[in-house]
Amino acid sequence: MSTSPPAAPTAAPTAAPLADRHDLIRVVGARENNLRDVTVELPKRRLTVFTGVSGSGKSSLVFATIAAESQRLINETYPAFLQGFMPSQARPDVDVLEGLTTAIIVDQERLGANPRSTLGTATDVNALLRILFSRLGTPSIGSPQAFSFNTATVSGKGAVTVEKADGKSVQRKSFTVQGGMCVRCEGRGTVSGFDLTALYDDSKSIDEGALTIPGYSVDGWYGRIFKGVGLFPTDAPIRDFTPEQLHALLHSEPTKVKVEGINLTFTGLVPSIQKSFLSKDVDGMQPHVRAFVERAVTFTTCPDCGGTRLNELARSSRVAGLSIAQVCAMQVSDVAAWVRELRASPASRTVAPLLDGLQDTLDAFTRIGLGYLSLDRSSGTLSGGEAQRVKLIRHLGSALTDVTYVFDEPTTGLHPHDIGRMNELLLQLRDKGNTVLVVEHKPEVIAVADHVVDLGPRAGSAGGQVVFEGTVEGLRASGTLTGRHLDDRARLKETTRTPTGAVQVRGASTHNLRGVDVDVPLGVLCVVTGVAGSGKSSLVHGSLSPREGVVTVDQGAIRGSRRSNPATYTGLLEPVRKAFAKANGVKPALFSPNSEGACPACSGAGVIYTDLPTSGTVTTPCEECEGRRFMASVLELTLGGPREDGGRDVGEVLAMPVTDALAFFSAGASRVPAAAAVLERLVDVGLGYLTLGQPLTTLSGGERQRLKLAVHMGERGSTYVLDEPTTGLHLADVAQLLGLLDRLVDSGRSVVVIEHHQAVVAHADWVIDLGPGAGHDGGRVVFEGTPADLVADRSTLTGQHLAAYVGA
Repeated sequence: MSTSPPAAPTAAPTAAPLADRHDLIRVVGARENNLRDVTVELPKRRLTVFTGVSGSGKSSLVFATIAAESQRLINETYPAFLQGFMPSQARPDVDVLEGLTTAIIVDQERLGANPRSTLGTATDVNALLRILFSRLGTPSIGSPQAFSFNTATVSGKGAVTVEKADGKSVQRKSFTVQGGMCVRCEGRGTVSGFDLTALYDDSKSIDEGALTIPGYSVDGWYGRIFKGVGLFPTDAPIRDFTPEQLHALLHSEPTKVKVEGINLTFTGLVPSIQKSFLSKDVDGMQPHVRAFVERAVTFTTCPDCGGTRLNELARSSRVAGLSIAQVCAMQVSDVAAWVRELRASPASRTVAPLLDGLQDTLDAFTRIGLGYLSLDRSSGTLSGGEAQRVKLIRHLGSALTDVTYVFDEPTTGLHPHDIGRMNELLLQLRDKGNTVLVVEHKPEVIAVADHVVDLGPRAGSAGGQVVFEGTVEGLRASGTLTGRHLDDRARLKETTRTPTGAVQVRGASTHNLRGVDVDVPLGVLCVVTGVAGSGKSSLVHGSLSPREGVVTVDQGAIRGSRRSNPATYTGLLEPVRKAFAKANGVKPALFSPNSEGACPACSGAGVIYTDLPTSGTVTTPCEECEGRRFMASVLELTLGGPREDGGRDVGEVLAMPVTDALAFFSAGASRVPAAAAVLERLVDVGLGYLTLGQPLTTLSGGERQRLKLAVHMGERGSTYVLDEPTTGLHLADVAQLLGLLDRLVDSGRSVVVIEHHQAVVAHADWVIDLGPGAGHDGGRVVFEGTPADLVADRSTLTGQHLAAYVGA
């Protein structure tokens, strides 16, 4: 009789290692900006999309809390000495943050407005090309510096004393650094000339305010310098100056002078303007300075280098028949093909690793939809969406995993045809084992999310709460504002307006435009669309915006410090200060927190900033004014009568939401028509919830875009040009924008919109579609007509996507 062996004991289930249990990013009690003790749990290695109306708290949670704390903790791993050279960051106002990983922020901040910064230099492609040409270029002209338009040729010689054990010896030394910079334009590609009539009014004297240059007031230091320099009279009209006196005023080289016992340097107006205004890109200037430069300075292509920025020696060296200037002028997709052919050449084996890296980077441009750009494109001219995708390039081939990537509306500026490609890139980053956090409004991106966090229910003080957290299907059924509008689809207009005229554009050839002839209709809502890089902005901004009577609202970021707020940015504070001053018989300066009425303890900031090395800045409310920013004596003065009769002090006015302030300034003893007009425009663009004194630094991107729109709506013009006004707008806010555009047209104005959002295209009276592709594959008008005709035609990418959008 056989006996079976005893059964082996069953192994006890092995508990998962503790390290494998950290699958969540936990946020408990977040209170940054308008967040109200927000608590969320975000799954790692998943794609999470944050939704909600503009100003609901999305960026405060993702960027100001999660990403900011991750970066702060990483900075703390460096020695205190190094931290002293790094930007200090305070800990976000949050109770608990657990499970954080290294955060890489890919935002929409512009790449900078340095006139010598190009797409090639910003992405290091130029650095690789310079090495390539220094190794393979024929004739050989030197090191990579010889191909850099940011490096000037430098040489020198002299005596050098060398100390050795046997004593000192004097040796003659000389050196030469061969740079590629064009001498005439100093690597900018353009040279400037001046319209002297825009610098001064020659019928006036300097004392009478003849100079029309921003910042050159005779009431300040400039006036004292002009009077004390003694090279020309300041009390005589400029037209009466002798040639020598006029030359001294305009072209004097830096000259040491003593004014009122103080040693100073006097420089003529032209070199001063070149140093102060022309040292940075025009697109990065403040609006009033930019307007002056565009009026007074003419930029023409450098005749010596032909706009290539490089000197003749750098342009003479060639690889495979092309100079580095010619390669940089090609669009990126063509450069990628050129490098691919070069890699197949036996002569390039010595630089094979370099070409492999260059090929990968150039192919990444194409994959991300930027193959239409050229490497010599100034980085300051890239849109916010283009800049964000450029930043993404360096991460596409990264071998890093378990990283948190944070994106701010990555589909900005993308045609519906390109959004699918962006979704693929986001999913690729996730599938490599990374956590991807995306702030987004587009339903096409929300649809591919693994997890959704919806903030709201509204914006500003009415937001800051998590109203839904879960799957996309759960969001759709949740009943939140985002859930209700997720499946919104605009309908084609049954009737369209009839144009009252047209602006004729003939032979437009800016950038990639191919001699475009088109009639832009007036008196209607005209939408210019097409894939990214098809030539929309080149057509509108190059041929329409410069015309008289055209008000242009572009994508340029509004600038303002933490002391700036909607009241100061829109000019609202000026009539309010005057009304307070008139009602109380005092000076208007008392009612500005940046002037005489400021609280002396906090200088009108309302808070005390304490900078602690290596620990960030600590912000505490001012105990003197309790955050109200004004002196106590100023806060006793009211507008609209005593407080018991409804009067308010200036601190209470700045704490009002726009809608309450509109009611206050529209009737009764507090009526101020100029202030009410500004407030009405803010309500029209959907910013009625903002408080007048809220710092601009706390506004979201969408709020800033609409704030700028409200300011431009106050300008007198017959034609409005809007560049992607739906940027940062929630699905529910698009309908309000369309209503605003309709009111502008119905009031007798013409509205031209550069836009990808299909609800805006469907609502247009007339559509101009450019394409068919991007770069040299675009630059042509491929359709003109009504939205209904565009859907019926379906011969363009825009028509095909619009037809699917409206369900035709």
